[in-house]
Amino acid sequence: MPVHLVPMSPERFPAWLERSRGEYERDLVVTGESEEDARRHSVESMEGAFASGAPTAHNAVFDLVDEFGRTVGYLWVGRGGSGGGNSGDDASWWIWDVLVDEQHQGRGFGREAMHLAEEYARSQGAETLGLSVFAFNAAARGLYDSLGYEPVSVKMRKTL
Repeated sequence: MPVHLVPMSPERFPAWLERSRGEYERDLVVTGESEEDARRHSVESMEGAFASGAPTAHNAVFDLVDEFGRTVGYLWVGRGGSGGGNSGDDASWWIWDVLVDEQHQGRGFGREAMHLAEEYARSQGAETLGLSVFAFNAAARGLYDSLGYEPVSVKMRKTL
């Protein structure tokens, strides 16, 4: 099924921002951060990314919309790198968040969203596109591997 990107409306953006922040916070807790640290980390990350309170061409948020006009997920892509914010390199872009709603997963929307992210970043001058994926997210890791994304670093931790 085809999917296309629709810039997120200003009316929907605050709810998306809260949802994305919450998703990130939950993922951080799964990786071992305390709820308090995860909340602080996710709030700081979102406030830093959207200091103006809205997306921009270089920090864009889209609804993923299917051929029937249904929103099936979202994509956040922008300039910068894993260090956060704008790395100062206009050619290095990052997928900050991509999500296909659970009821729409398994239909190829995630793969198509990744292709659309690449097209958008390329149209904005990107030469590379990076992303981070939590180790517990095996399905996403498999998708990214199949699309040619390669690991450039690996974080490891041992609970004592």
